[in-house]
Amino acid sequence: MIEFEKVSKVYGETRALDELSLQIEQGKIFGFLGHNGAGKSTTIKSLVSVIEPTSGAIKVDGMALKSHRNEIKEKIGYVPDSPDLFLQLTAGEYWDLIAAAYKISEEEKNQQIKTLGDLFEMSEHVEEMIVNFSHGMRQKTIVIGALLSDPDIWILDEPLQGLDPQAAFDLKEMMRQHAEKGKTVVFSTHVLDIAQQLCDEIAILKKGKLIYNGSVEALLKEHPAESLETIYLKMAGRPQEVEKVEVGEPHE
Repeated sequence: MIEFEKVSKVYGETRALDELSLQIEQGKIFGFLGHNGAGKSTTIKSLVSVIEPTSGAIKVDGMALKSHRNEIKEKIGYVPDSPDLFLQLTAGEYWDLIAAAYKISEEEKNQQIKTLGDLFEMSEHVEEMIVNFSHGMRQKTIVIGALLSDPDIWILDEPLQGLDPQAAFDLKEMMRQHAEKGKTVVFSTHVLDIAQQLCDEIAILKKGKLIYNGSVEALLKEHPAESLETIYLKMAGRPQEVEKVEVGEPHE
C-alpha cells in the first residue's frame, strides 16, 4: 500500500501540492488526472524521491519514505514525464546503467532486454544513441529501463505519450497484467478515455488540491446523465461562460 498523509510542496508563494491525503492499494491501477500544473507530476516525483515534499509523509508498505528511501526505490520502476534523458548513451548503455543500479544479474538483464526489446520493437536499436531516436523511441527506451528489474510498483508519468498505437496497446496490457498479479501501477494521464479503460481508482487534482478520489464507475453513477468528459471539466476545468456574440447587418 502507498499512503500520502497531508503531503504539500511549496515553491515560494505557490502551493504545487496542498495537503494531499490518499491511499493506493496493492493490485490496483491508480490514475492521477488533472490539467497542466494540477500537481500530478509533483505527486509522482515526491513518491519516487525526485523532489522532497515541504511537509507531510509518504509511506510504502508501511515504511516511511524519508527513513527507508533506498528500500522503497528498489521496489519501484519509474517512467518520468520526459524521455529526454541520458541522450549521449546508446539504448544498451542506458539499460546497462539501470541494471547496475538495481543489481540485476547479466543473465536476467539480457533476458529482460530480449523480451521487452522484441515487444517494443527496440531490439535492433540497442547500439544506437538515444539522442538520434524519435520521441516515441526514447519513450520506449525509458519504459524498458523502468521494467528491467520487474519491480512491484510501476510509477508512470504520462507513459503513453508519444508511443505508437501498438506500443501503447502493449503497455496497457502489461499494466493490467501487473495489477492482476497483485502488484501496483500508478500513472498520470490527460486522456480521460485511457483512465476509464484502465483505472480501478482515480484521483483528480486541481491546483494542487485533491478534488475527487474513487472509481470512475462511482463518479459516473453520481452523475448518470453526463459523460466523464463533462463531469471532469465541471470539476477541474475553468468556469464555463457563454459568450453572446452580436452579429450586425452587413454593410453595403
